[in-house]
Amino acid sequence: MDLNDTARVRQPRDPVEYRLATITDITYSTPNTTHIRQLELRFPTGEHRTYTPAEIVACTRTDDHAALVAAFTDTCRSLRDACRIAHDYDELLSAEIIHLLMDVYGIVATRLDVTLDPDNLDAPATIEQATP
Repeated sequence: MDLNDTARVRQPRDPVEYRLATITDITYSTPNTTHIRQLELRFPTGEHRTYTPAEIVACTRTDDHAALVAAFTDTCRSLRDACRIAHDYDELLSAEIIHLLMDVYGIVATRLDVTLDPDNLDAPATIEQATP
């Protein structure tokens, strides 16, 4: 990792740590080594915090984009499955879920510039079936 690279905290403890941060300072173990002892991150809020290398992971906006597409794909798969289940339970609920699914689909297309491929939704989401 280098100065001005972007990173995320591996296990965020508060809302600030969920944000994509910029590396603003690197402290090495000794002056003539590449072993990093700690890194200072600046978050979009302007707050600076110090972490060990094990506490953060390099992350770019491209990485975030890919993670968002994967998360929304899983969301659409889950909503599709819920719609199918709700169809037998309550037809109005099924209709409302399909509206929600279409809203998510539209947001992904508009905000992430991605058209989700229905073939990626073929595998059912992992859901725990109720035992009768």
